[in-house]
Amino acid sequence: MAATKKAVLGPLVGAVDQGTSSTRFLVFNSKTAELLSHHQVEIKQEFPKEGWVEQDPKEILLSVYECIEKTCEKLGQLNIDISSIKAIGVSNQRETTVVWDKLTGEPLYNAVVWLDLRTQSTVESLSKSIPVNNNFVKTKTGLPLSTYFSAVKLRWLLDNVRKVKKAVEEDRALFGTIDSWLIWSLTGGAQGGVHCTDVTNASRTMLFNIHSLEWDKELCEFFEVPMKILPNIRSSSEIYGLMKAGSLEGVPISGCLGDQSAALVGQLCFQDGQAKNTYGTGCFLLCNTGHKCVFSEHGLLTTVAYKLGRDKPVYYALEGSVAIAGAAVRWLRDNLGIIKTSEEIEKLAKEVGTSYGCYFVPAFSGLYAPYWEPSARGIICGLTQFTNKCHIAFAALEAVCFQTREILDAMNRDCGIPLSHLQVDGGMTNNKILMQLQADILYIPVVKPSMPETTALGAAMAAGAAEGVGVWSLEPEDLSAVTMERFEPQINAKESEIRYSTWKKAVMKSMGWATTKSSESGDTGIFSSLPLGFFVVSSMVMLIGARYLSGVP
Repeated sequence: MAATKKAVLGPLVGAVDQGTSSTRFLVFNSKTAELLSHHQVEIKQEFPKEGWVEQDPKEILLSVYECIEKTCEKLGQLNIDISSIKAIGVSNQRETTVVWDKLTGEPLYNAVVWLDLRTQSTVESLSKSIPVNNNFVKTKTGLPLSTYFSAVKLRWLLDNVRKVKKAVEEDRALFGTIDSWLIWSLTGGAQGGVHCTDVTNASRTMLFNIHSLEWDKELCEFFEVPMKILPNIRSSSEIYGLMKAGSLEGVPISGCLGDQSAALVGQLCFQDGQAKNTYGTGCFLLCNTGHKCVFSEHGLLTTVAYKLGRDKPVYYALEGSVAIAGAAVRWLRDNLGIIKTSEEIEKLAKEVGTSYGCYFVPAFSGLYAPYWEPSARGIICGLTQFTNKCHIAFAALEAVCFQTREILDAMNRDCGIPLSHLQVDGGMTNNKILMQLQADILYIPVVKPSMPETTALGAAMAAGAAEGVGVWSLEPEDLSAVTMERFEPQINAKESEIRYSTWKKAVMKSMGWATTKSSESGDTGIFSSLPLGFFVVSSMVMLIGARYLSGVP
């Protein structure tokens, strides 16, 4: 019997979407932007001490290979020829910091994740060295000095991990954010891997001058980071190297964007003033500001949006960053056990349709924009005996929406022209209750593309449009029209404002909880001196409480 002929759909483009919670590989038709197949693997997060968040770089790399192979298998089952895949783009969680040995290819420590707080005392110490009248760090980088960005994480690794320090001394160490680690490994690793990053990821390190688009000597000296370990800076759309293993061996890797920049491209926000909000582990609102750097007076970041080609101009964005969005749902699942899957939260919230006065401020890693308050910690307040797990689930969804309202208000004040609607994307946008809540709390329409995988789409577009690939046109007339779902506000403006003002009261209650000592060392502070009986009784109370919230008799 003759073998079935494989379908040829025209040029296809793959995209690695490496996020904080999971890794995915997706394949798109470059002519229609249709998603043909994908595979996803959840990634473990490790919390070795209070405030510390780490991931295994090797697990991340293996998950990428697994996703590529499984997606290729699925394409085969759909009778699609994988030789039609002409390019691969990479999109990644930003700021997360890896240092590895260039001779062995082995990571020298776990990846220190963007949410990690261990560097708070480093931040406080460094901030004293910045003149009040000359904040050269913010002027050059667009960023506030914070635990969020890579430079202080790298400084911690250099100071505290002997293997890292020794490798630097022996000229064996390479530094990179997740994109650099993946591209270096996929293009050969210790056997000639390409050590590079793109301008969007570089702009999140706090070592990169967003005006000159180069590593900055003064910044590197300030953070005491040796420039020899830094990756080469490239545009977001050019051929970096070829895949050296697996089913897609020989395919060029030709697109690289930090995840939020990728979503901006995938949402087709190419014009000055266009904005999008992505709902993932955190929540990120980006507004394209064109060729000019706009500096915020209301707690937003100035960042590189994209540079789609070596000879193409750079575009900038204002960004509102919220640390905890989908991570709050994962916390309810993994830590409290009141849901078994993340999708269950919609069902629970629907049962009650209100938080009944309960407010949840998920400041697990302090508060990001617009407050930049590292001392904040998560609180659930407004509880009564009537409160149950459904109300807490609803409050968790409301928290995502209230945090978005705060950064949208800041964006509107900085830009001067309020957004008339909000374009959204990311995994959480599949939750219809969340989307309706968002429209109610913002009191403007929320517009969601029918294909929500815009982060991966943006990386695929950058890869397919690269010089030497040229299978994806970014000309306005060639871009596929996107079908949208629209959510209109359904409550009156007064009710929306009352709920928002109560939320802000809850936010103020969350501030001032943590000390530098507890976030830096993982020490339990006052609790370290309490007797064992205290913890036994406390644990019993917490267990009874958790059973009550879970509806267990």
